[in-house]
Amino acid sequence: MSTSTVPAASAPDLDEALRLPSDQDATGRTLGKEELEQLREVLASGILTSTRGTAVRTLERRFADHLGARYAYACSSGTAAIHTAVAALDPEPGDEIVTSPITDMGALTPILYQGAIPVFADVDRRTGNVTADSLAARLSQRTRAIVVTHLFGNPSPMQEIMELARSTRLPVIEDCAQALGARSGDRAVGTIGTIGCFSLQQGKHLTSGEGGLVVTSDDLLAHRMSLFINKAWDYDSPTPDHAFLSLNYRMSELQGAVAMAQLGKLSVSVRRRVAMAERLTRALAGLPGVEPPWVTPGNEHSYWRYCLWVDGRELPGGNQELGRLLRSRGIGCTPRYIQKPAFECQIFRLQRTFGQSRFPFTLARPEALDYASGRFPGTFAALDRVLVLPWNERYTEEHVDAIAQAIRDAVVQLGGRRS
Repeated sequence: MSTSTVPAASAPDLDEALRLPSDQDATGRTLGKEELEQLREVLASGILTSTRGTAVRTLERRFADHLGARYAYACSSGTAAIHTAVAALDPEPGDEIVTSPITDMGALTPILYQGAIPVFADVDRRTGNVTADSLAARLSQRTRAIVVTHLFGNPSPMQEIMELARSTRLPVIEDCAQALGARSGDRAVGTIGTIGCFSLQQGKHLTSGEGGLVVTSDDLLAHRMSLFINKAWDYDSPTPDHAFLSLNYRMSELQGAVAMAQLGKLSVSVRRRVAMAERLTRALAGLPGVEPPWVTPGNEHSYWRYCLWVDGRELPGGNQELGRLLRSRGIGCTPRYIQKPAFECQIFRLQRTFGQSRFPFTLARPEALDYASGRFPGTFAALDRVLVLPWNERYTEEHVDAIAQAIRDAVVQLGGRRS
């Protein structure tokens, strides 16, 4: 069905008083006097390194308690958290780690740096998350681990995935960079698998600008992770040595201070995100061509982002055209989230790694590197449908109602009926 659209320049914008808060600056963040007080204490101590200070260690203890994990270790980024988790499992060169093709590259390059091969599983077209069935289809005798990404804050179906993991005796790394505060059943994400990884980057639920955290309840993996973050130097040993190849991924005391103050606000922030997201979902009920986030029954979404799933058969132009109309009304949004699956990026397509070596791809089975589009119907369908709206804890009912009205107006403009 064809339709005409109003040029962007003549489309109504959001009222100036309803400019949406952004998590890229102070308008969408909860940074304030609590963070300043924690920073003042660190600066007054004169100790900025976490090897001698107390802020990062306090953060680690409180974060573990908050999630219900036995151990938590802070590091320099979410990428460092994934790298620490993979290194703790100590894969052999050429081992395979099954993961998602809809993820940040920072969740994939650590696998390559440890000499392992990322093997991509397809995803559920309704959520963009991997499933037990899609993971099982990619397992081989060389599989060493599974990485589960909880995309946008929406938990993957962990009950089925953990049943698969137990039956195959494979460890599960949960990539919770976007999902702090989400739950699957009665468990916080990050505590269900073997290791959980979190990001404290600028736009995450809890931020220190950059930073990451890894959690586990496994004693041996916890020790190895704590070492990997510290160049494999055991500060608690009477005879320390550099035990194995590793990096300096430490978090500074300044970052730890900010994160510790942020942690005290986390529960309220997540509740606010969820309440406003649920309000938007109710407001969009019955709207043709647009589906709200689909959450596995028993799970709790923590809404790092709010995603619309757009049916291009009902709305001509699909997520791209709806996104264009919303941006013309002052509502930032991102069709597709990422423009292409990770395996279509040059690092995988051209195997650009270490010099001209192509290592570790040279060790891979041909099937592990089969990126034919026919193997990933859910992946391409999800990217073709998803429209990602920014979200943060500063959104009010007025903001959400304005967003809902803009979406309804755009759907009508694209030819959808008014519900």
